[in-house]
Amino acid sequence: MYGRGAVDMKGGIACFIAAVARHIEKDGGPKGSVSLLITGDEEGPAINGTTKLLDWAAAKGEKWDASIVGEPTNPDALGDMIKIGRRGSLSGSVIVNGRQGHAAYPQLADNPVRGLISLVDALLHPVFDKGTRDFQPTNLEVTSIDVGNPATNVIPAKATATFNIRFNDTWDAETIQAEIHNRLDQAAGRKKYRPGKKAPVDYELVWRDRPSHVFLTRDEKLIDTLSTSVAAVVGKTPALSTSGGTSDARFIKDYCPVVEFGLVGKTMHMVDERVALADLETLTQIYERFIEDWFGQGLA
Repeated sequence: MYGRGAVDMKGGIACFIAAVARHIEKDGGPKGSVSLLITGDEEGPAINGTTKLLDWAAAKGEKWDASIVGEPTNPDALGDMIKIGRRGSLSGSVIVNGRQGHAAYPQLADNPVRGLISLVDALLHPVFDKGTRDFQPTNLEVTSIDVGNPATNVIPAKATATFNIRFNDTWDAETIQAEIHNRLDQAAGRKKYRPGKKAPVDYELVWRDRPSHVFLTRDEKLIDTLSTSVAAVVGKTPALSTSGGTSDARFIKDYCPVVEFGLVGKTMHMVDERVALADLETLTQIYERFIEDWFGQGLA
């Protein structure tokens, strides 16, 4: 089946709905309650979707014992991987203010690109850490460098670099922000790319949106029940991982233990995003088995 969202993650939603329907048809419904939280806004600023729904439901007295997010967690085949946590995520822009001038008379100008190179170099080196037992190393990627200058003989007045950093549990949002500020402050005074300039680089650091915080789910009942259900259907035990990006699990974790398990993610966000029909059936069977196992153990 082809279509945007086939694996990320409309397909996963459809599979869980089908699993609940099958369970009700076969067993007359679970001995407990199942909530399906289906929202938008997760890929954007995430202010009008899951966060508001959870706040609203909690204010009405709703409580949850556990949650599965149907993100496409499997790298190659169903049963490869369950996500039990995520690195934190933080984005920002470094804006360097210079002085516009003629490229033939650099002494009369202050090229912001030279200053930006120093600052970007400080963001990329040295590494932030070497990783932890549960998480990959913290990694910063510069995602855009923009000058907005169509002229080849004009030194621009401003240069901007945008970045995203995925940080592990060595840091929290506040400490990683402080580290980045410190790196930029130190780099602003370096003269390597700005010979003859006495003043430090004139820069601004603008943080974008709100940070996503690092988290790790340690709920053995949830993890073991889902792992056993996966193994019963596909014949292999999934790896437990914290790799990848962020998801709405970063909000759900504040209300109950949460893990992620869904389809194979090879084509997510791509042209011709697609899923094998057999995978939809297999994932439905895994979710149905989980519902049986979870409520059968009297865990909910």
